[in-house]
Amino acid sequence: MLRKDSIIALASGEESAPISIIRISGKDSINISNKLFFLNSGKSLISQKSHTVHLGEIKSKGEVLDQVLLTIFKSPNSYTGENTIEISCHGSKYIQKKIIELFIKKGVKPAKPGEFTLRAFINGKMDLSQAEAVSDLISSENQMSHKISLNQMRGGFSSEIQKLRTDLLNFTSLIELELDFSEEDVQFADLDKLNELLIRIKELILNLIKSFSLGNVIKNGIPVAIIGAPNSGKSTLLNSILKEDKAIISKIPGTTRDIIEDTITMQGLSFRFIDTAGIRKTDNEIEKIGIKKTYKKLESVAYIFYLIDSTIYLKNKSSIHKEISLIIKKNPKTPLLVVFNKIDLKNKIKFNSIKITSPYVIISAKNKIGLDKLISYMISNFKNYRENTIITNSRHYSALLNAKKEIENVQKGLKKKISGDLISVDLKHALNYLGEITGEVTNDELLGNIFSKFCIGK
Repeated sequence: MLRKDSIIALASGEESAPISIIRISGKDSINISNKLFFLNSGKSLISQKSHTVHLGEIKSKGEVLDQVLLTIFKSPNSYTGENTIEISCHGSKYIQKKIIELFIKKGVKPAKPGEFTLRAFINGKMDLSQAEAVSDLISSENQMSHKISLNQMRGGFSSEIQKLRTDLLNFTSLIELELDFSEEDVQFADLDKLNELLIRIKELILNLIKSFSLGNVIKNGIPVAIIGAPNSGKSTLLNSILKEDKAIISKIPGTTRDIIEDTITMQGLSFRFIDTAGIRKTDNEIEKIGIKKTYKKLESVAYIFYLIDSTIYLKNKSSIHKEISLIIKKNPKTPLLVVFNKIDLKNKIKFNSIKITSPYVIISAKNKIGLDKLISYMISNFKNYRENTIITNSRHYSALLNAKKEIENVQKGLKKKISGDLISVDLKHALNYLGEITGEVTNDELLGNIFSKFCIGK
C-alpha cells in the first residue's frame, strides 16, 4: 500500500485563488526541493530547521517561475511522519502545473487520493478512525458535523474504543494463560469481573450504535417533513424558511405533486426541509402518487410539521384531529408539531382553549410571523447531544454491531459455563471488530477502499 517514492499534489484544490499550496512528502522531498528552490538568503534548504518558512524562488533552467514561500517539516514531526515540504505559490493554474511538472521530472510521483493521510496512518501519526475523520472534517457543512469530525480527528472516539479493547485484551490474555495451565486446574481470570466488564462495554457500544442515526442526520441534514391539506401554506412556509422561491405557490389545490427538498443551516445545524403533496381525498392519479410519497417520506424524517389553515380549522376540526392521530400512530417515534398557519387572516380560534395531543405553534408563513418558534423547537431537541461522542461512519457502525454480537456470545457462554477456549474465541472476535475501527486490525483492500474516497492532496 505504501510507496517509498516522494509524492506531490496540489493541496489547496483546483479552483483559482490568489494563493495555492503544493505539498511534497517523502524521504527525498527536502533534497529534491533544494535543487529547485533558491532561498533569498542564499543558504541551503537542507540546513534549515524544521517548521520554518522561507522566501525564495522556484527556478527552471535558471529562469524564475515564481516567488514563493516554502515551509519545511522534518521527519517525524510532520503530518505524514515523513520529510514534508509545502510551497505557497501564486494561484495561477499555469504556475501550479509547471511547479508540479518540475518535481515530477526530478522523480517525485503524483499523489493518489488520500495518500498523504494514508502515510500518516501507516507511520503512526493517527489511527484509522482519525484518518477517516480528516475526510469528514473537509466535507463538513455545518458547525455540529464539524465539531463531531474534529472530536474524532483528535482521538475522542478512538480513546474510548482503545480503552474497551485494552480491558478486553487483558481478560483474554488471562483466559489464554489458564488454557496453558489447564492440567494444573488454576484460574487467573475473575469471571465475575469479566461479566461486569462485558455489561459496561456492551452499554457503551449500545450508546454508540444508537448515536449513529443521530450522527447520520447531522452529517447529511436533519430531515423535516412539512405536511398538511392542500393550500394550508406548506410551500409558502418552505419558501419563507429558505428565503427563496423554491416551491410554486398557488391558490389552486394540489399544486405540489412531488416532493421538494432543500437544506439550510441554522445555529450550527443543517436542516433538510421537505415540502410534500397536500393530503386529501382525490381522484387525480398523479396527485394520489404524490400523497402516497408523502406518507412514505414520513418514515425517514426527524420531525413532522403538520400545517393547518387556521381560517378553516373549526370547520374541519374532527377530520384534522383524526388525520393527526393517524400520522402519530404510524410514526410514534417521530416528533410531530402542529402548526396553525395564516394567523394574519381572520379566524375565530381561541388558541388558549385548544385541546390537542401534540405541541403546537401559531404562525403566518406569508408574513414570517412565529418562524422563530419553529426553529427553537427543532434546535432544542438536538442541543443536548453536542458534547457526546457521536458516530457518523457506516463502517464503524457495522463493526460495533458485530462487536456487540460477540460480547453477547461471551455473556451467554459464561452463563452456560462453557470451556475457556470457546469463550476466548468469542473474545478474540470482539477484539478484532473493535480493532477494525481504529486500524489495529486491517488489510490492504480495506485501506484501499477507505483512502480512495479522499481528495487528492490530503
